[in-house]
Amino acid sequence: MRLYLIRHSITYGNTLGRYIGTTDEPLCQEGIELLQKKIYPGADAVYASPLKRCTQTAEIIYPEKPIHIIEDLAECDFGIFENKNYLELDGNEDYQRWIDSGGTLPFPCGESQETFRSRCLRGFERVAADCIREEKRSAALVVHGGTIMSILDGLAVPHEDFYFWQVKNARGYEIELDEQQWNKGKREVSVCGKLKVLTADALKQL
Repeated sequence: MRLYLIRHSITYGNTLGRYIGTTDEPLCQEGIELLQKKIYPGADAVYASPLKRCTQTAEIIYPEKPIHIIEDLAECDFGIFENKNYLELDGNEDYQRWIDSGGTLPFPCGESQETFRSRCLRGFERVAADCIREEKRSAALVVHGGTIMSILDGLAVPHEDFYFWQVKNARGYEIELDEQQWNKGKREVSVCGKLKVLTADALKQL
């Protein structure tokens, strides 16, 4: 089975470098226009985080497909860092401790990395089970950067650390899942590479 992990397009908070987790902001105009210029791979099924930036992205990329909402694929709760950027957090002792830890400490009044990553993997397993049951050959997961990083940190073979899998807005990865091995309890995926996205202009030249 071929799966496409797609990060949502740009929001206003993204343009300011803010930690946007539970804040449910929509795409900004720049984010909408970015998607309108791109052609994404087709998919038999589409899944998304419940947050607006993901459902909007999914609706633009796959307008003819129903969107299946998976609550566990939502972005991390950044706690007191939520909707702030590094400049606004400069001098915050909690933020400095988090930076010094290499991003491993729990977010103050927010979610721990362990809880977040386990939740994302649980959401992915639900998608995989649904696709296998429905005999889908491909699916798109329109989610968040942190969600993608959590899934691949937990399942990708060969393994790479969490931050290795950072990806820009409206980009992502193509992965493969072996249904027979998955049903036998072998929880791993193969990364085929970065998501192949065409521009509308490039498509006209083909």
